[in-house]
Amino acid sequence: MARITSLPEARASAGQPTETSPPPVIARAGDLDTFRSMVSSSFVPLSVSGNSRQPFTAVLTSAAADDVVFTDVSARPHLVERTRETITRGGEGYFKVSLLLSGSSMLVQDGREVLMQPGDLTIYDTSRPYSLLFDRDFQNLIMMFPKSRLDLPPAFLDDLTAVSLNEQHQHLSPVVTSFLSHFPARLTPLDTTARSKLARTSLDLLDTLLTDILGCDRYPADPQAKQFEQIRQFIDDHLDSPALCPEQIAAAHFISVRTLHAQFSRAGTTVSTWIRERRLERCRTDLGDAALLHRSVSEIATRWGFNDAAHFSRVFRAAFGMPPSAYRRAHTPEPTRR
Repeated sequence: MARITSLPEARASAGQPTETSPPPVIARAGDLDTFRSMVSSSFVPLSVSGNSRQPFTAVLTSAAADDVVFTDVSARPHLVERTRETITRGGEGYFKVSLLLSGSSMLVQDGREVLMQPGDLTIYDTSRPYSLLFDRDFQNLIMMFPKSRLDLPPAFLDDLTAVSLNEQHQHLSPVVTSFLSHFPARLTPLDTTARSKLARTSLDLLDTLLTDILGCDRYPADPQAKQFEQIRQFIDDHLDSPALCPEQIAAAHFISVRTLHAQFSRAGTTVSTWIRERRLERCRTDLGDAALLHRSVSEIATRWGFNDAAHFSRVFRAAFGMPPSAYRRAHTPEPTRR
């Protein structure tokens, strides 16, 4: 039987470049201080505490695709807290979905708490305080992504934080957990295009689950919410444009600048803050991509609209807890660095 030649092989034989994906980022910690720095740079600024008299070890394995980060955390018992102080240091624009693979955990947010057992799926919001207590050795998969990646308005999910999504929907939840349980390991052999498609599929499955739980199809579509979704997509599509500004965004959607600012104000943010956070997220993704090590930090910053190196370093450190160069060293595999 004739062997079928894959598209990447055909491109390579024709002398065309192929898209390759970086290997997973694996980080190990032998103490709480190291782990605290690891999780704050991998996710959002966090407070971590544990029993200092007991030995501590942890391993984080991460893979990113299309602004979605999948991180497998295996560690000894500890407490993770997202406090009001750590929120002021950045990272408030994300949802985190947790799939517990082994051990047990207690998630607390918005006055609710849920005891997680293996197979349980939960969601929480980085813009508000939360805590996660692990009372024994555990393995946990965390999927983190910008709030804008869900079709649902973020406020719709306020009633679903710190609840068991498995109990909310016993039919769809197993489909989502079964799909997510293969990440990040299954992403690593795939090219960038395939990884991005799987990341989008993950978001689509999650969106389907949440929409069905909330019964959103029973409510009429909100034209203003739809327009706001279109505006955010427009911003994402033009993040690399130096001309991106409130005037351009408003003109593209046939609204006044005042109306534009009002829409973002209702969402609890501003146009400039939203653009800066989305650009910083793109910078973070590129800095953690081993396939882009040939690009300097300043080149990546400039690509996403940061033309002042000192300013970029300050805002990046404020958002992610470390300078961009340190983030790159911590999140690219040692063997591939040059």
